[in-house]
Amino acid sequence: MSLLLEPSPTMIKEEKLYREMGLTDEEFAMIETILGRLPNYTETGIFSVMWSEHCSYKNSKPVLKKFPTEGKHVLQGPGEGAGIIDIGDGLAVAFKIESHNHPSAIEPYQGAATGVGGIIRDVFSMGARPIALLNSLRFGELTSPRVKYLFERVVAGIAGYGNCVGIPTVGGEVQFEPAYEGNPLVNAMCVGLIRHEDIQKGIASGIGNTVMYVGAKTGRDGIHGATFASGELTEQSEEKRPAVQVGDPFMEKLLLEACLEVIKSDALVGMQDMGAAGLTSSSAEMASKAGSGIELNLDLVPQRETGMTPYEMMLSESQERMLLVVKKGREQEICDIFAKYGLEAIAIGRVTDDQMLRLYYRGEIAAEIPVDALAKDAPVYHKPSKEPAYVREFETMEYVPTVDNYEETLLSLLAQPTIASKEWVYEQYDYMVRTNTVVPPGSDAAVVRIRGTNKALAMTTDCNSRYVYLNPETGGKIAVAEAARNIVCSGGKPLAVTDCLNFGNPEKPEIFWQLEKAVDGMSEACRVLETPVISGNVSLYNETNGEAIYPTPIVGMVGLIEDVKHITTQSFKRAGDLIYVIGEASCEFGGSELQKLLTGRIFGKAPTIDLEVEAKRQRQLLTAIRAGVVASAHDIAEGGFAVALAECVIGANGLGVKVILDGPIVSQLFSETQSRFIVSVPKEHQATFEQLVEAKQIGEVTEHPTLVIEHESGERIIHLPVSKLRSVWKGAIPCLLKSKG
Repeated sequence: MSLLLEPSPTMIKEEKLYREMGLTDEEFAMIETILGRLPNYTETGIFSVMWSEHCSYKNSKPVLKKFPTEGKHVLQGPGEGAGIIDIGDGLAVAFKIESHNHPSAIEPYQGAATGVGGIIRDVFSMGARPIALLNSLRFGELTSPRVKYLFERVVAGIAGYGNCVGIPTVGGEVQFEPAYEGNPLVNAMCVGLIRHEDIQKGIASGIGNTVMYVGAKTGRDGIHGATFASGELTEQSEEKRPAVQVGDPFMEKLLLEACLEVIKSDALVGMQDMGAAGLTSSSAEMASKAGSGIELNLDLVPQRETGMTPYEMMLSESQERMLLVVKKGREQEICDIFAKYGLEAIAIGRVTDDQMLRLYYRGEIAAEIPVDALAKDAPVYHKPSKEPAYVREFETMEYVPTVDNYEETLLSLLAQPTIASKEWVYEQYDYMVRTNTVVPPGSDAAVVRIRGTNKALAMTTDCNSRYVYLNPETGGKIAVAEAARNIVCSGGKPLAVTDCLNFGNPEKPEIFWQLEKAVDGMSEACRVLETPVISGNVSLYNETNGEAIYPTPIVGMVGLIEDVKHITTQSFKRAGDLIYVIGEASCEFGGSELQKLLTGRIFGKAPTIDLEVEAKRQRQLLTAIRAGVVASAHDIAEGGFAVALAECVIGANGLGVKVILDGPIVSQLFSETQSRFIVSVPKEHQATFEQLVEAKQIGEVTEHPTLVIEHESGERIIHLPVSKLRSVWKGAIPCLLKSKG
C-alpha cells in the first residue's frame, strides 16, 4: 500500500519534515498538543495548508479586524465565498477579488486562467449568477522579454477562461513598475447578481446529512498550492510548476449552471468551492462554521489518477470542484439535477456531531483532527512592526520638476504603459457577451445593466501602489477614494469594497508596517465614504530573491446607478459644452508619472488627501449627474490634468477642446493632486450645475479636433491635434510588445 511509503510520524518529527510543508517547530509542537500524539503524514499536510497564510490569514487577521464590515446595505460580510450587498427590489450583488500571483509567475496562462475560475466559483457558491469579471494586473517594465511573455500569457489566460465560460470581462487596470519584475500580480474580481431568497452559505449542518462531491475528478495538480502561495518566489520556484492547477472552463460553465439550479432545491444545506487547499479547506471550514464534524470516505472521491494517497487527495487543488451538504435521503434529487449537465454528484461522507474531520481510506482511519483547530482556531500572530527608514527620509523631500517642452512631455506621458490605452488587453476579452455591458472597458468604471430593471452596476479596480510605497496610510486612503471617484464619474453611488492586499514578506517588520498602515488608511476612507469592506483576500510573500513588490492593496468597488439615464462616461459629447475643473492643483509630484518620466525613480511625499473634501466633492458631482446636467465626467489621476483632458478628448469623435489655466503651469498640467475631476456641462445647464457643484469653468469643447491649453497670461502652452494624441496613446503598448527587448 502506498501509504507505507510515506514517512512515519516519528520520522516527520525527528527529521523536521514538517518544515518543508511550511510549518514551524512551534506550530508542530502545537499540533502534537492538539492531537495528544504525533500527526501522521496526511494530518501534517492538512495542518500545513490550513495554517498557511493563504488559508488562515494567521499574520494578517489582527490587521483585517480594523476594516469596517457593516452597513445598512450589507447582507453578507467577510467570511463566506463572497460578500453581498442589497441593491433594492429584492436583488443583491455578490462580489469578491482574489489573487493568483505566485502561480502566474510560474505558469502565466494557467495561473491567470485558474484565478478567474476560482473567483467565479466563489461567487456562484453563494447562489449568485456571475455577470461580470474585472482584473487588476501588475508587471515589470515592458522593455524586458520575460515581462512581455508574462503579460501576453496572463492576458491570454484571463481571456481564454472568461470568454469560454461566457462571463464578460468588463474592466480592470494594468500598471508597470520595476518592482513587479520577478513577481507579477494577477488579481481577479467577479461580480454576481442574486435574489435575497437564493443566498446560500457554505455550512455543513444537520447531523447525518450527506456530503457530496461534484465536478471535475481529483488529480495531482495544485498539491500544496496554498503553501506555495505563502512563501517567497526564489530561483527554485520553477520547480514548483506542479503546484499550478490546470483549468477547464467548459466544465466550469456546466458546474455553474448546475449549481445555480441546485440552489433552488430545499434539499441543499450548504455549498462551498474547493479552492485553496481543496477538499481539506472546504470540508473543515463548512463543518467549523456549522459547529459540526465531517466524515469522508476517500475511496469514494472521484480520481483521475491511479494510486492517489489521502495526502494527495486532500491537498490537491484540481479545479472546477464543489463540496455540497445535502439533506439525508434526498441525494437522488441532487444527482438528477447534475446529471442533466453531464456531471456526477457523488456521496463521499456525512455530517457528524463530534466536531472532528475524520478521513477513511481502505477501511482505516487516515486522519482525525478537530475541525476548529484547522479553521477558526488556527494560530494568529501579531508580527513586529517597524517604519522603514526610507519613509521618514521621503517625508523631508520637496520635489519640484522642471519641464522644458509641455507638448513633448504630454505625449511622452500618454505613451507610458501605465497611462497608455489598454485596448490591446481588453480587445482579447469578450466584454459584450450576454449583451448587458453598457460602458465597456476604457472609461472610469465599467457599467453593466441589471436586466428587467432600470438600474445598472458600476464597477472598478484601483490602486496606485507608488503612493502606498511612499506613504502606506495615505496611499491606502487614495486607493479607496480613487475607486469611489471612478464609480461616481460613471453615475453610480459607491456601495462597498472588496480588497486584495498584495504585500511582501510579513515576517519583515518593515513590510508588516506597510500592511498595517495601508489598512489604517483604507479603513478610514471606507468609513468616511461609507463603503464597508465585504470580502477580500490577502496575498503576502510577494518577493523574489528577497526583493519585495510595492505594497499593493487593490480595491475592487461596486456602485449602484439608480437609473440608466444617469450613466456617464469620460468622453466629451458635443461642441459648445462648457468645461469645468473640480478642485485646485498643488505642487505634488512624489510618486507621479512625471517624476518617473523625468528621473526614472519614485521618491518624496505622496499627494495629500482630505477625505471630508473628497466625500463632499463626490456627493456634489453625483447630485449634478443625477440632476441630468453633466455631459461627461473624468477623475484626474496618473499624469495629472493634461493627461485626463487628453483622455476626455481622445474618445470624443472628432471634437476638440480649448481651456485656459492660471497659476504655475507645471503643477496645473501634471500634478497628481487628489480629489479632482474634469466635467463637461451643456450651456443650458450651466446655472443649475454651478448651484450644485463648487467648480471652476476653464473652457469649452470645440468643433476643431485639437487640444489647446493656454495660460491666462496669453502664453500658448499646448496645441496638439487629437489624432496625434490618439495615435501615441493607442500605439504605445502594441509598439513595446513588438520591439525586440
